[in-house]
Amino acid sequence: MINIGYLTAHFTVYQPESSASREFCEDIPEVSDSVFVMEYLHDFLRQMPVDFRIIRDVNDVGEFASWEDVQAIDDLEAATVYYKPPAIEANGNYTAEYGFQDKGTYIGVVTAQHPDDERQYQAVFYFQVGGPDLGTIPVFIGLLILLQLGYWLSNGGWRRIRDRAERSEAN
Repeated sequence: MINIGYLTAHFTVYQPESSASREFCEDIPEVSDSVFVMEYLHDFLRQMPVDFRIIRDVNDVGEFASWEDVQAIDDLEAATVYYKPPAIEANGNYTAEYGFQDKGTYIGVVTAQHPDDERQYQAVFYFQVGGPDLGTIPVFIGLLILLQLGYWLSNGGWRRIRDRAERSEAN
């Protein structure tokens, strides 16, 4: 579910080439063609021009991305990898297709324009393509292993094992 202002829509991503009809939301596993589908849960959305934009998470705001974060991007056009212009979907189903070229973190932006005045409603959401970004976790785990190994070696390490083996052979 996404909230476009006070309006809601069911939001799903499909990757028909690699995952058939499996549904995704925040983590898109493959760098490939993706189909974004919104099913409007408020009839009022059927009367509104709605656009959809995918931008690279250039400011690393992550899962807490907001409309203010999108507005703070210096060059929105340069950060945009996909844009579908506003369209009215009277049937209540909005679809957009994009073929991802790069693994990474992205921000989706849905904008709905009120049909009678200047009000706009936005939904901003974070997602990852190509599997989760583990960041510094592997480095941290490697450092822990090195620290443990250093501690073990400083307390006798192989020498203790050798001494035990020699004692057991002597007995």
